[in-house]
Amino acid sequence: MTDRLQALSDAGVSIWLDDLSRERIETGNLAELIKDSSVVGVTTNPTIFAGALSNGERYDEQIRALASKGADVDEAIFEITTTDVRDACDVMMDVWKATDGTDGRVSIEVSPTIAFETEATSTSARELSDAVDRPNVFIKIPATSEGLPGITATIARGISVNVTLIFGLGRYEQVMDAYLEGLEQAKANGIDLAGIESVASFFVSRVDSEYDKRLEALEDPQAPNLFGKAAIANARLAYKAYEKKFAGDRFQALAADGANTQRPLWASTGVKNPDYKDTMYVADLVVGDTVNTMPEKTMQAFADHGEVEGDLVTTRYDEAHQVMDDLTRIGVDYDDVIDTLEREGVEKFVASWEELQETVRTQLEQAKGTEQ
Repeated sequence: MTDRLQALSDAGVSIWLDDLSRERIETGNLAELIKDSSVVGVTTNPTIFAGALSNGERYDEQIRALASKGADVDEAIFEITTTDVRDACDVMMDVWKATDGTDGRVSIEVSPTIAFETEATSTSARELSDAVDRPNVFIKIPATSEGLPGITATIARGISVNVTLIFGLGRYEQVMDAYLEGLEQAKANGIDLAGIESVASFFVSRVDSEYDKRLEALEDPQAPNLFGKAAIANARLAYKAYEKKFAGDRFQALAADGANTQRPLWASTGVKNPDYKDTMYVADLVVGDTVNTMPEKTMQAFADHGEVEGDLVTTRYDEAHQVMDDLTRIGVDYDDVIDTLEREGVEKFVASWEELQETVRTQLEQAKGTEQ
């Protein structure tokens, strides 16, 4: 079952699990995935934490302690999530050491409610990093226009960042520039650049969902031929942009001082359309120096029947350009698709955060009721 995942890893793809719970940590499940399934990183989000809290009793003791000291909902969320991420970082520490800090990473996200507040984002990133207090933590910051200066400021402090919620190529260029500016500021601050890592989380499946919806509304007979093509083409062109940016003089000057590239991370890689092959957003985006963060269901599917067919990214740039040109020609506006996805992406993140808040609020109230 794990030979296929090993082949994926051997092809230069770092396999990260898009899930975390206290149960995974305490039962040894996360350690088993590292040992048996080539997992070398973990990503989290509010929905993942809400699900973990709803489905287990392993948080009860901490919830009771927080309730007894009068913690409010946001304080409780901060304590609960940073505890899980700190413990997961400890589980991942050997991987972090073995890969010289490239992998073995665990991501924790700033509150999406401040996605449009630069200073609040920067402050929250620092607080999360200080609370987790592990060298292998990644702070997730959304790639809104207001988030970009927060990314730069966080990198400038020497804090490693997972930039999330990237859909479009224009925004991705800005993200890479924000990273480079952060490195330049860190260098000026006397920080060792070799200790700073970053990934840029480029969302995949949601791009197809939005494009396919628009294609279905067209009466053009060519539209069905383009279903399920946009997301992979878009991601391939993102990797082309990555290659160009980090081969440039600006980064090479930083690399001479030990700076690391900001690897592309393929996010949202579980298929939304059941008609599509369940491993397509993994198999069709195999290329070196990338991360693929997968829900466990997708990881298991690839372990069972995924195929690694070599580099399917840099060898397909012409095809990717053609797909995007065809989509434009048929009448689907790229910029409008990306604007819609960015707006809805933040809205979904906020809804997930509110779900997490409600879950924690309910559990705090139940804990207080038990005490009385």
